[in-house]
Amino acid sequence: MTKLTIVANIVANADKMELVKAELLKLIDITRAEEGCLNYDLHQDNENPAHFTFYENWASRELWQTHMANTHLADYMAATEGAVASFTLNEMTHIG
Repeated sequence: MTKLTIVANIVANADKMELVKAELLKLIDITRAEEGCLNYDLHQDNENPAHFTFYENWASRELWQTHMANTHLADYMAATEGAVASFTLNEMTHIG
């Protein structure tokens, strides 16, 4: 199995920044307890506080996909509907 790194960028609508931040923070403890989660770290941009980045490492892509199908992510999506301006996700492999 190859370790998988995920970099997810979430940009909230300026007027919904605190809502999105609160919902993202709710994901941390429950996700860190999931099988295969090596780290799940949330960052907030110093210049643009509406921009959040998750830096994640997973034991395998399969275990990350299990995470992506979990209820708490569906709950996050419902709670932040219309509040996120953009979302990008990159699946990456550590090479050095």
